[in-house]
Amino acid sequence: MILSIALNVVERSLVHCYPANMQNMDWNLVRDFLAVARTGSLNRAAQKLGVNASTVGRRIETLEGTLGVHLFQRSQTGYVLTDEGEGLIARAEAFEEASIAFERRAEASGNVEGRVLLATTENLANFLIIPALPDFRAQHPKLRLEILTDIRAVNLNRREADLALRMVRPTQGNVSIRRLGTMHNGLYGSVGYVERRQAESKEKDKGRFDEDEFISWPEHYGDLPAAQWINRVLQGRAPALVTSSLYAQLAAARAGLGLAVLPCFMGDAEPVLRNVPSDADVIVQEFWLAIHTDLVNSARVRVVANFLTELVHNNSARL
Repeated sequence: MILSIALNVVERSLVHCYPANMQNMDWNLVRDFLAVARTGSLNRAAQKLGVNASTVGRRIETLEGTLGVHLFQRSQTGYVLTDEGEGLIARAEAFEEASIAFERRAEASGNVEGRVLLATTENLANFLIIPALPDFRAQHPKLRLEILTDIRAVNLNRREADLALRMVRPTQGNVSIRRLGTMHNGLYGSVGYVERRQAESKEKDKGRFDEDEFISWPEHYGDLPAAQWINRVLQGRAPALVTSSLYAQLAAARAGLGLAVLPCFMGDAEPVLRNVPSDADVIVQEFWLAIHTDLVNSARVRVVANFLTELVHNNSARL
């Protein structure tokens, strides 16, 4: 209600100044207008918003077409506001303030409700997100979070999910992206396995893995950094076990079947596992939060996005 009233006031003021049809004004258009006005560049605005520069350019053109005026002068040095654009800044900022005020009030009151679809990996869901959900649920009891951990990639453009926490940076699609942090990996084996290899290895063999068993990935997962590292070490030897589930690899390492490259926050938390020094420690993956651009200003989606951002930040030491 608060947002609706505030935005209606802003919309009426826009209509008064520009007699174009503003009944379906899209907040994304206003947001992108402000970003370009503040940065003076499509590329810098796109970087700030986490979208493509072409997307920002199209929205500026749409807004200008809707209002029937030119808002910017284009030049090689960037985008400069016209008089008409300058006259729109205050009203656009009122639009922005209304949206931010609504979101903050909704979050503070705990009245955010509805369904949010989050796509992520099984290991992040089981070992990072779900353990933190009790406090989040207590704060937002009316919000229904659905976590999708399918092996196949979820398409945000087709609205198969509202947002995604990924280990690979999205390169296309109508999504807003944000880098949240990094995740470190390491080589792990069971206590029994590590003790046996230490007892059997000679001084000259330290740091070598010629006699070790490994738990690896199927061929079609060959683009994963962990799979590539294991394949280099095996040098054509067959692994002890191949599985497409990271949790299965954790279980196999616990059972003593061999060594597995695991995220440190998973391996370090297992009392029966030990880290084996190796250059697998340099495998670092980035966390990317992707949100469908149309939902960037949805209060229910922003609540989940803020929860994930804080969660990764608070766990950065063990990640």
